[in-house]
Amino acid sequence: MASHSTSLPAARPIDLGHNTILQPPLSRCGKGPGLLIIRPSNLPEDIHQKTSLDPEPLQKWAEESYAVAQVTLDLESSSSDCHFTEKIGAAVQALISLVGCTREDKFGILIYGSESDYEPFFTELLLSSLDESAVAGIVYHGVWNTDTIFTKIPSLVHLPGPESDSLFSMFSECKQYTYPDVSSSGFIIPGHPHFKYSAASVAHTRTLTFLKPLLNGPYFDLEKIWEEHTYYEFGDRSVEKTMATMVEEPYVNHIPTMTGGMGRSELSNFYRNHFIFKNPQDTKLELVSRTVGIDRVVDEFVACLTHDQEIDWLLPNIPPTHKPLRIPCTSVVNIRGDRLYHEHISWDQATVLMQLDLLPRWLPFPYELPGGLAPAPGKKFEVRTPALGLVTAEKLMDGLASESNELMLKDGVREVDA
Repeated sequence: MASHSTSLPAARPIDLGHNTILQPPLSRCGKGPGLLIIRPSNLPEDIHQKTSLDPEPLQKWAEESYAVAQVTLDLESSSSDCHFTEKIGAAVQALISLVGCTREDKFGILIYGSESDYEPFFTELLLSSLDESAVAGIVYHGVWNTDTIFTKIPSLVHLPGPESDSLFSMFSECKQYTYPDVSSSGFIIPGHPHFKYSAASVAHTRTLTFLKPLLNGPYFDLEKIWEEHTYYEFGDRSVEKTMATMVEEPYVNHIPTMTGGMGRSELSNFYRNHFIFKNPQDTKLELVSRTVGIDRVVDEFVACLTHDQEIDWLLPNIPPTHKPLRIPCTSVVNIRGDRLYHEHISWDQATVLMQLDLLPRWLPFPYELPGGLAPAPGKKFEVRTPALGLVTAEKLMDGLASESNELMLKDGVREVDA
């Protein structure tokens, strides 16, 4: 296992003054390459009223195991040559001198906000303040004029708004992604009125994909981290060790039953009272396939267990039937740095109920059939339940285990006594 520690990383941010903050990595390993975050002063910093578990960028990137220096610029400080150069230079020097920063020769830059949030000569000042050869890559989160993009430095632009699609079409040196369904560059900032969780999540993964090769990491064995987490859940059955594999504010969502927990406190309670000790002793997971991305592990698996006790997360409020279950499942696990952020677990609840004989094979159909056909007097229509039981798991394990289209080839409607 990767770690037996049950405590969270506790590296506190260091206030360097002049709206500059230095944050050591918040991973379990406590080290990683450096990032310089530049943000305009008009973006919200107090995100206590935010509606998601996403932390502010400073904390999120530190949880990704980067050493981070964050500089907040107002219009005056982004236009004054002397002030700007001194401020950026001090932040970079503090960053590369940090014990947890693993590289002195290269760092990445994340620029939040659009060009209009800064003074007109902001990019020129930034370039003159830095050793260009030390900048591994730059990520922009708004609309910028192509003339101000550093053409000699690998760049990534996240373009908000429906008119953004073709802004950089001729600028091949710059990697770009568009987000037509967001309103402004604030879509990436929790607490901002235009924050959009799904778009922010996709953008974050794309930024990781762009930065990691340029900074040589940090790379982690995501499979090992995920298997460590599941071992503590199903093998060791330890709430504390399970939670120690997760970031400060993680969440779990079992999609069919909407069970799980949002945030450390709620999720700890869920694991303690409704999951870890509520799984039957014979529970095991049979892996079918695994896909590993830059920050995700996606599994297809069959959950095998006997319903010999009430299983809160799977069949809430259903007394034990003592029947065996084999359930085809899919999990999408997001890993931030060397700890889990979230789990999205899904399965077909209908096949579970069919295996337990809790879902009838025929269902009432209180509608007319095509062509206006109504049931005869004293009769009613029923339709075959479009779900199957154990065979769904067998076919996932082996595509040739049963024929396809079984339900489609059977008579799906019948008329019975009302």
